[in-house]
Amino acid sequence: MTRSIEIVEVGPRDGLQNDPVLMPTELKIEFVERLIAAGVKRMEAASFVHPKLVPAMADSDDVMARVPRVDGVRYIGLALNERGMRRALDSGCDEVNFVMVASEGFGKRNQNATPEETADLFDRIAVLAHDDKVPVSVTISVAFGDPFDGEVPVDTVAMLAGRAANAGAMEIALGDTIGVANPWDVRQRIDAVRDAAPDARLRMHFHNTRNTALANVFAAVEAGVDVIDASVGGIGGCPFAPAATGNVATEDVVYMLERGGFDTGLDLDKLIETAKWLESEGLKHPVESMLSKAGGFPS
Repeated sequence: MTRSIEIVEVGPRDGLQNDPVLMPTELKIEFVERLIAAGVKRMEAASFVHPKLVPAMADSDDVMARVPRVDGVRYIGLALNERGMRRALDSGCDEVNFVMVASEGFGKRNQNATPEETADLFDRIAVLAHDDKVPVSVTISVAFGDPFDGEVPVDTVAMLAGRAANAGAMEIALGDTIGVANPWDVRQRIDAVRDAAPDARLRMHFHNTRNTALANVFAAVEAGVDVIDASVGGIGGCPFAPAATGNVATEDVVYMLERGGFDTGLDLDKLIETAKWLESEGLKHPVESMLSKAGGFPS
């Protein structure tokens, strides 16, 4: 049987949060509609952080009030603290994604917290989502390297994964926030997280800063991971990480996986059309994906 890989589209949130162009709410809704037309069933649509820190996400409450509610489509909201968690729940997010941080240097600048403090906070506020019967996941940011502290111990990532699972996270994502991972490191950290949280569903979040993201996706899939984050056009980056560039491009990932015999349920042609729309209308600047330039396999 063909193995299915779930693609979580992060373009409307992680893709837009660091872009120099502030996309108007109306275009964000069109972006979401285009993604749904391409077959996306699960996407990050909003980030409930202070608007002064991430101005591109200042309209997240309005976005969530206006996104089309389509059967089978789930919207994820990002939260870093209790206020963000409550806003995400009040806005009608189908899931909330909480961020733990694997290194103090990045954590102090991004969330003003150490790794242990982000885990302690999740212990306290996960119950809010549980009480509302809203699934909550955890992304461990800078899980492969920190722009300020450098190497991130595997043991720290495993500890956070164990804490997340114990507090009721339904899924744990490892985030390569600054794009430093390599395929061998990917496998090592997946194995360590599985030892610490054997029942957790894993998701991987790669940035293509150093052109290793597709290789890292391959390594994760080979290791048995079935959920991959990606962003149409390869747009994105982190406002708090120097020189952070975009996510791995959704269309590039879909092309690689489907040529390899995997099923993503996404329409490659429509993803490419959406990437080109970002270039011409949505953001009005070039995007990084290869498929938006070369197209799919020649007919």
